Amino acid sequence: MRILQRLAGAVAGIAAVAALAAPAQAQSYPSRPITMIVPFAAGGPTDIVARIVADHMSKTLGQQIVIENVVGAGGTTGATRAMRAAPDGYNIIMGHMGTHAAAVALYPKLAYHPLKNFETVGLAAGTPVLIVAKKDFPAKDLKEFAAYVKANADKVNAAHAGVGSVSFTSCLLLNSVLGVKPTAIPFQGTGPALNALLGGQVDYMCDQIVNLVPQITAGNIKAYGIGTPERNPALKDVPTTKEAGLPQFEVSAWNAIFAPKGTPKEALDKLSDALSKALDDEGVRKRLLDLGSDIPGPDRRGQAALTKLVDSEINRWTPVIKESGITQ
Repeated sequence: MRILQRLAGAVAGIAAVAALAAPAQAQSYPSRPITMIVPFAAGGPTDIVARIVADHMSKTLGQQIVIENVVGAGGTTGATRAMRAAPDGYNIIMGHMGTHAAAVALYPKLAYHPLKNFETVGLAAGTPVLIVAKKDFPAKDLKEFAAYVKANADKVNAAHAGVGSVSFTSCLLLNSVLGVKPTAIPFQGTGPALNALLGGQVDYMCDQIVNLVPQITAGNIKAYGIGTPERNPALKDVPTTKEAGLPQFEVSAWNAIFAPKGTPKEALDKLSDALSKALDDEGVRKRLLDLGSDIPGPDRRGQAALTKLVDSEINRWTPVIKESGITQ
C-alpha cells in the first residue's frame, strides 16, 4: 500500500512539473522583443515609416519592436544581415524598392534574392518620389530644370543615399530620360544626402516624399515635380511630372516588411495582422498621410500581395539598370 502511495505521489509530482513546464513550452508568439532592421540611417524616409508602423504594431503584438539602423551599400548591408538572422519571427526588416527590387540588377554578386531568401510580411506604405534641388538652383520650373541640367551636365551633381537606394535608382531613371550623366555624390542614407542639399553642397536629388514635405513647404529646397499620376494632398502646389512637361518620369517607391526565409507562418501571419491594424489606425494614417505617403488598401496588403509587387518591381527596374550599364 505504501509503495502504491509513493508511486501515486511521484506521478502527481511529475504531472505538476509537466503542467508548469507546458505553458513555457507552448508560449505563444511573440514572447520577447522583435528586432526590425532599417537598412538606412535614422531620420530617412524608410526609418520614419518604420518607426511609425512599428510603434503601433508593438501594441498589437504585446512586445516591443526595436529599430536597428544598419547602413551601407545602398541598404544591402542591412538586408544581408536580416537575411542571415535567425528565422524565428524575432528578426524582420523594413525593406524598400531599392533593397528588395532594384538591387538584383545593381549588384551582380548580391548575397541575397528578395524572394528566394525572404518571406514577405506586407506593404507598409507607398512613397511618391519628387525631383528637388537646392533653394538657389537657377531653374524656376521643371522644363527649365531639364534644360539647365542638359546644358550643364558636366558641372551639376546629384546626391543619393547609396547605390541601390531609391534616391539613386529614381535619379538614374531621371538622368536617363534627360540623357545626362552628372556627377553622383553618395551619402550614408537619405538623411545625410538631404542635409547636403539643404546646405547647398549638392545641386539636386530624387527623393521620397516622406522627409521632404516640411523642407519644401518652408522654402528650404525647390520641388520641380512629383512622379505620380495625380498631385499629392500634402504638397498640393507641386505639379506632377506629367503636368510639368516630363511624363517619362513617373515613379513611386514603397516600404515593406520582410522576414528571413523559413520564418514560421504563425509569426508571419501575426506580423501581417499587426501591420494591417496599424494601417487602419487613424493616428498612424494621419501621420503617414501628413508626410505624403500612400497607404495601401486591403487589396494591396498581406504576404501574397507583397510577393506579387516585388516580382513586378524586379522586372520593371532590371532593364532600366542594365541599360545604364551601372553595376556594383
